[in-house]
Amino acid sequence: MSSRADLPVSGGKHQLGKAAAYSSSGDATDHFDRLPDSLLLLIFNKIGDVKALGRCCVVSKRFQLLACQVDNVLIKVDCVISDDDSSCISPKGKGVLSNLIKFLLVPLFLKPFQTFTQILASSSSPKKPSSATSAAGSLSEISHHSPTEVLKNFNEIQSLSIVLPGGELGVEDGVLLKWKADFGSTLDSCVILGASSFSSSSSKKLTSRVVPQDDSGESPVPSSDDGGSIPESFFTNGGLKLRVVWTISALIAASARHFLLQQIICQHPTLERLVLTDSDGQGVLCMNKEQMQELRVKPLNVSASSNRTQVPALNMKLWYAPYVELAGGMVLKGATLMAIRPSDHVGKESDGWISMAFEEPFRTAAASLAKRRTYCLEMNSF
Repeated sequence: MSSRADLPVSGGKHQLGKAAAYSSSGDATDHFDRLPDSLLLLIFNKIGDVKALGRCCVVSKRFQLLACQVDNVLIKVDCVISDDDSSCISPKGKGVLSNLIKFLLVPLFLKPFQTFTQILASSSSPKKPSSATSAAGSLSEISHHSPTEVLKNFNEIQSLSIVLPGGELGVEDGVLLKWKADFGSTLDSCVILGASSFSSSSSKKLTSRVVPQDDSGESPVPSSDDGGSIPESFFTNGGLKLRVVWTISALIAASARHFLLQQIICQHPTLERLVLTDSDGQGVLCMNKEQMQELRVKPLNVSASSNRTQVPALNMKLWYAPYVELAGGMVLKGATLMAIRPSDHVGKESDGWISMAFEEPFRTAAASLAKRRTYCLEMNSF
């Protein structure tokens, strides 16, 4: 269905959907004119992609009116721009995030590092268009506008998906880092799954001799009598430091994405579901109807150091395994699962939300890690 939106324009007249047929009397009949608005709207909702909808808008006034009434929209962002700055931020620009991590690393994680060590020790011992026509043009040129600008003419959106460029965190090849965060006016929860080495059965033979140990310095072969404990070498060989960087990176990325969504949420009261992810599938930010309503009525706490939502004080659970083997021969070495909640979170609940944060096969990996010994730590607000 979406392929119809890619038909060329010839002779100055848009041919999208103009499959003309001739009756017995020889008169041309536009079959789209015979379709009811409700059916066309259903088709446009199946298209979803805002670029394709932009092409639909220039076909006719009827298409333009209906395309702006869809309740399901997908935006694929080529580069990230702010609403008050037309400059484009390259998806490969990782220096800002790296510098921010270095700036926050020492003061932020001093307390968590001390707490974590104590626990382990005790347990082991652009311009706005003014008309409807120019609005349709802005949809066709989405790469020149922010998502807020592109969505201004959609009034009935219920489900919105935004896909950002990949390479946001810039992890090394062979390293696994995935996260999922839920937000209201601030962070509600975040789950992070990481592994210092991630390989399939086909590549396992190539790397087994090159990487005989994981980042904790322990043998990657699973042990049945480790009791789920973290080895002491995890702290001396850089294992903990690496997890600290992963955690800060994921939380900064999540809070920056949340900050970008504030204006969109306030301008679209019909929204019921919002998902902001990246082309690599590395991180996912989700908000439901209640969480978006909370954001509309409660002021947003903005970080003083950058354009992102302030991360509150956090309580964190950590699970670690030197080696996790999944179905199909997938192997995670130095596998780590982090479950994060605000310190003021109240109420007891099962840990089902932790493993359900990911799709297979990583859902199975998270469920397996959550059965091991739990380590708790704290993080200051930043």
